[in-house]
Amino acid sequence: MRWLLSSIAALSLAVPAPHAPAASASGAEPPCRAGTAPYQRELERELRLPVDGRQSPADCAAIRRLQQRLGIRPADGRATLRTYRLVVADRIRREPAARRACPGRPYRITCVDLTRQILWSQSGRRLVFDPVPIRTGRDGLETRRGWQRIYWKHRDHYSTLYDVEMPYAQFFNGGQALHGTRKDLFSSGSGGCVNLAMNDARRLYDLLLKGDRLYLWGTKPGTGS
Repeated sequence: MRWLLSSIAALSLAVPAPHAPAASASGAEPPCRAGTAPYQRELERELRLPVDGRQSPADCAAIRRLQQRLGIRPADGRATLRTYRLVVADRIRREPAARRACPGRPYRITCVDLTRQILWSQSGRRLVFDPVPIRTGRDGLETRRGWQRIYWKHRDHYSTLYDVEMPYAQFFNGGQALHGTRKDLFSSGSGGCVNLAMNDARRLYDLLLKGDRLYLWGTKPGTGS
């Protein structure tokens, strides 16, 4: 009996496993049909596609794959400013050379790139807060550049000047602060503050301390200085 069971087991191991059924046509990913969008050329450069500023099926599929990898919703292949900024943040995270404009110091620095509208924190050249999109001051109310220092933190701040909530506020120059916002980071600009998505603002608030240094450089697109 024991011999018979061993023979049956050996026979079953020799039988090849059945192939998984092929995906049905209805389960396939639909064609990518997004048209040309404002950040077409920029995303073509980022993805090393032919740069012509016109959406093609190949462009659309490549942008959609990128959106899927970064968790961008909707992942529709459209070359939006939101997609472009998140792609830039991801490149800055992966490539140390993309962070060289921010000085390396033995202490923690929060780097605010006004041109690319990205913020990160580093100690030396090591990232301690991954790059995230931001929104800085609009034309005429530009965020101040140069070396700054956090001089006051207030988790539940409310601005009486602008009649707006400023959660997780970290002030660095007069009334200008790093803080969270529920508004769209990818349109218009702030009144001079550095706006972050709420979750990013909370994490940064928990990381930084009074006295921490910031370095701000560049020019926000669409502003005069």
